[in-house]
Amino acid sequence: MKHFPLKTAILLKSHFVSVDLFIDLLDLRRNDLRTFISRIYEDKYTHFKLFVNRARVMMTFVDNKIKNYLGIVIIAAILILSFAAVSYVNSYASSIQPSAFRSFSVSAEGKVAVVPDVAQFSFGIITEGGKDIAVLQKENTEKSNKINEFIKSSGVKKEDIKTQAYNVEPRYQYSECMPVIRGNGKVCPPPEIVGYTINQSVLVKIRDFAKIGNILTGVAENGANSVSQLSFTLDDPTSVQDQARNEAISKAIEKAKGVAKAGGFRVGRLLSIEENGGYYPVYALKSFGSEAAALLSPTIEPGSEETTVNVILRYEIK
Repeated sequence: MKHFPLKTAILLKSHFVSVDLFIDLLDLRRNDLRTFISRIYEDKYTHFKLFVNRARVMMTFVDNKIKNYLGIVIIAAILILSFAAVSYVNSYASSIQPSAFRSFSVSAEGKVAVVPDVAQFSFGIITEGGKDIAVLQKENTEKSNKINEFIKSSGVKKEDIKTQAYNVEPRYQYSECMPVIRGNGKVCPPPEIVGYTINQSVLVKIRDFAKIGNILTGVAENGANSVSQLSFTLDDPTSVQDQARNEAISKAIEKAKGVAKAGGFRVGRLLSIEENGGYYPVYALKSFGSEAAALLSPTIEPGSEETTVNVILRYEIK
């Protein structure tokens, strides 16, 4: 029996795990060795094919599992979206017309008596002149400044004096003639501008009511052509309106409970609130001109008035 060289033996040993198989191999003849090696590689190829087939089966199984899980997830997502859509449609429909056939309404009014804290009036300055607008504006400004200085010296703050309107209007002269009729008669010339008029309106707020009469008289004496629209109001009516609104809502709630008790049903959820706004009456003084200034220095009393708010509450019937 021939033996293999050492290098060949080491090479063959690296391909086998069993030591006994390696030792037996050293005693084989060359032909027997070739047959033995071929058989081993055939067995390895067979095992490799078997492994590949098993791997393919496993991948197919995993792929099918993934598809099944994915299908379940998609179905669940569709169901969730469908439920959400139905819920949204129902909620939206309820918000548009909530309990339209199972509801009732009650109304109430809230009133709060208040004393005004601000008096306000307006005065007008009328300045007429020729065609030179610059000269006319200078004259009007001198009148306005004189009146404003008097008002400020009476204790009125600058921010309580506000110009409401300032207009410069042309004054026309029209010719006295008959228009042309059927080609006969005299042709009338167009209107001609002969000058301009400035109309200025100023709003004034007075917070010290004891000075109202003197200020009204002094404004007319210092060149105002008209003094008008004296009224009393609240500088910030929000808080008073809130009080009146709260009173109105409280009354409406009690009224709803009474209606439900009388009707034999229970008061459900509040569906809507409507407010018809607040009303605050004012006291007005007729206007007077500068010719009445020396004769009139009125004593003004603001008194008290009521701020009114009306509400309508609509409830669901249970």
